[in-house]
Amino acid sequence: MDIPAFIKQALAEDIGNGDHTSLACIPASATGKAKLFMKENGILAGMELAVLICREVDAELELDVLLPDGAVVQYGDIGLTVTGRKQSILKAERLLLNCMQRMSGIATLTHRYVQEVAHTNARILDTRKTTPGFRYFEKWAVRIGGGHNHRMGLYDMIMIKDNHHDYCGGIVNAIHQTQQYLQRTGLNLQVEIEVRNLHELQQVLETGGVNRIMFDNFDVPTTRRAVEMVNGRFETESSGGIDLTTIRGYAETGVDFISVGALTHSYQSLDISLKAV
Repeated sequence: MDIPAFIKQALAEDIGNGDHTSLACIPASATGKAKLFMKENGILAGMELAVLICREVDAELELDVLLPDGAVVQYGDIGLTVTGRKQSILKAERLLLNCMQRMSGIATLTHRYVQEVAHTNARILDTRKTTPGFRYFEKWAVRIGGGHNHRMGLYDMIMIKDNHHDYCGGIVNAIHQTQQYLQRTGLNLQVEIEVRNLHELQQVLETGGVNRIMFDNFDVPTTRRAVEMVNGRFETESSGGIDLTTIRGYAETGVDFISVGALTHSYQSLDISLKAV
């Protein structure tokens, strides 16, 4: 991810041919101070990115970071202070908040999921259900919240989903063609396959050739049986409609991973403000 390019593009989108409000009413030489004010409890994320945004807007802005990424924050906490040209502070304000509010919301929700399964060995994964152009930062926020990244995109893992093996003529054929592809290309990629029922799981167990098996939309009793069938031969993952009310039951089946699309598509942004001092 080219973070400087992202920041430049985002600033250009916002500023256009000028911040005319600030240009109209604030002298170019005027200096001041602002503080990042927490208006809600949660997990802070995006502080490193906020610093880079401020540096891009004006390298002379003075930043005092008071709370790092991953900090548990409460209403009234001050995350950072920024001192320098008032026009520069106002240029950076909205992009900084847009990123931090979203990332902190994701980190906060992820942390809640991680806490629910902390008594087990299950690890919480994100998915590719992300915002185009902002995926890198959303997945960064998941890590800050204590979760793990599944894969960044289609390029860094082979994941044979139901549509793949349906198009390919079945699970066995999909696995065989995948292994031939890896041998032909010399790529060293992990292979995961999705199964929809215990019959498909049995086919995978008899065929092999994968690293992880995903149980798609299994209920808890079926997941427990699936974990018993795998018996440690492959990594296991549960996925499909799992939320905070059900995740504990899935984690207690012994599954290795639980992927939750809600982390990056159903979070609520954390309420944060940048206020002039």
